[in-house]
Amino acid sequence: MDIVTAHDRPSTPQEAIGIQETLRGLVELEDRCPQEIVTVTGLDVAYDEDSGLIAAAAVTLEIDGFRVVEKRSVVSRISFPYEPGLFAFRELPPLLDALRALDHVPDLLVCDGHGLAHPRRFGLACHVGVVTGLPSVGVGKTRFVGDHDEPGLERGSRAPLLDDGEVVGAVLRTQDGVKPVHVSVGHKISLDNACRQVLRLCPQFRQPETTRQADRLARDALKEAL
Repeated sequence: MDIVTAHDRPSTPQEAIGIQETLRGLVELEDRCPQEIVTVTGLDVAYDEDSGLIAAAAVTLEIDGFRVVEKRSVVSRISFPYEPGLFAFRELPPLLDALRALDHVPDLLVCDGHGLAHPRRFGLACHVGVVTGLPSVGVGKTRFVGDHDEPGLERGSRAPLLDDGEVVGAVLRTQDGVKPVHVSVGHKISLDNACRQVLRLCPQFRQPETTRQADRLARDALKEAL
């Protein structure tokens, strides 16, 4: 999979913030993804701070039946400090390497993290979407910004995630009576469609199947490297 990196790696948090503020204007919030999404790639990372290693995983599934199309993992050195709101600069380099190793271009990327639901409206899902040009969605296990009402207890119930009066995502119940996830647009997909696709990816569990498999692959790759 061909990817052209859109910027140099920052050396300071201030440079990283400047990159986010520059690139966020490129985010597209409307549906520019295939009308029928067939393949989805889940992205996740695992860290070992003691060794300074990070493992990134990309797992592509067919959305109907969850057949694994392909999967790739990369282990590298952590190249950016821990800074809330700037996790993409730690995670993006190895994630892009994992994506480059894929043979097929997926219809959608799903990140374990946030997109618009970010202080500068440019979380990991936005960043990876803009630099790859692919539709992307962020699915966070916990809230990063904003406030919301509690959605209904039934699967598919949702409540808007609001930050300074702006809708930046949705709090979505993916299983009856289970803690919801936080869905936000990354790039080239609407929030309504993002929620639909996340529900398709969560037939049995709280988290998308793509995230579950990418998480497992990243942990295994990191364990083998230690």
